[in-house]
Amino acid sequence: MSYSVHQQEYENVITLTAVARYQYFLNKVADWEEVWSVGEGDGWRMMADRSGILCIPVWPARAFAEACCQGSWSQDIPKAISLSDWMTKWLPGIKSDGRQVAVFPLPTDQGILMQSDQLYLDLQEILEQFE
Repeated sequence: MSYSVHQQEYENVITLTAVARYQYFLNKVADWEEVWSVGEGDGWRMMADRSGILCIPVWPARAFAEACCQGSWSQDIPKAISLSDWMTKWLPGIKSDGRQVAVFPLPTDQGILMQSDQLYLDLQEILEQFE
C-alpha cells in the first residue's frame, strides 16, 4: 500500500525549502519503500538542469508527483517504483547514462539536483536507521 498524504501535510510540505523537502523525501521513501516519478505510457519524464544535464524527477508520494503533472507535463501520470528497484536498477542506470536526479521538484522549484551515487548513500544511511 502506498503512502497517502493528507491535505494539511501536503500544504505544509510544499512550503518547505528544497533541503527540508529532501529530508522529508528520504524519510518517507525509507519508511514506505517506494519512489514516485511521472511519465506518459511506458516512458518516463526527464527535465534538464540549467547546464542541460537530464534529470529524473522523483517524489516521496503520488500526490506530490501528481501536482507537477501540468503544463507540458499534463499528459504524464504518477508511477510508483519500488525502493528495491530504485536502489538496484534505477540509480546505477541513471549514473551510467550520465544523468542526475531531481529530488522533490515543485511546479515553481526544481528541487535538489544530485548525482545518483549521493542519493544512494543518503538513502542507505536512512535505511540503516530503520533497521
